[in-house]
Amino acid sequence: MQKEKLKLSKKDVFIYILMALTGILITVTGIYYKQSFLRILPLYNSLIIAMLQSRVNRYSNLLGSINSLLYAAVYFYYKLYASFFSALLFSFPIQMITFIRWNKHKWESSTVLKKLSWKMRATLIAGYGIMVIAMWRVLPLLGAEYAFLDSATNILGVFVLFLTMFAYIEYTTCMIINGVIGIALYVAMLEKSPETMPFLIFSVYSFICICFAYFEAKRLYKKQNKEI
Repeated sequence: MQKEKLKLSKKDVFIYILMALTGILITVTGIYYKQSFLRILPLYNSLIIAMLQSRVNRYSNLLGSINSLLYAAVYFYYKLYASFFSALLFSFPIQMITFIRWNKHKWESSTVLKKLSWKMRATLIAGYGIMVIAMWRVLPLLGAEYAFLDSATNILGVFVLFLTMFAYIEYTTCMIINGVIGIALYVAMLEKSPETMPFLIFSVYSFICICFAYFEAKRLYKKQNKEI
């Protein structure tokens, strides 16, 4: 009796190749810029997490929760205080709760997804704008750098965490927007901190995975509506 061969889709092959190339680039640039291995360690973990996110896989939340503690240490080192508090106080516990919730309402390797109402969307957009402006004013008083981009990406990141926790499909759209802001932040940091190049490289890889997640979430949502 022959063993059934594991079939990989073209998307899977592309993601695996991209993940390998990104890992190589992170290593090469990390060595070139003499980046501390401990500071880029969470990036290697994130390669797998982003791949799982591209599939809307519930285990990405479990691994992401643990990895958030490593990111918190990195953000503190670079005086990205909004990112530090976001990783420690929000990303770590909420992703763990998300994994538990998704596991209780699992669907294949993912979870049962739902949509926000237009009223909820408008409320979230208004709340996001107010919070970004407030944080943008406060962070410079603490000596933080890149206050606007740091605030914009991390407040949206918190919104993404809660949307993901309650399995609202809009979390993928917010992740795409946040991916663009994150790339802009690391580009801005390159002049003063060129050793952050590995983080920029990962941000591009993560953005591509997020785009895949957007379409995968739409596919799952459509399929679930037909079968539930």
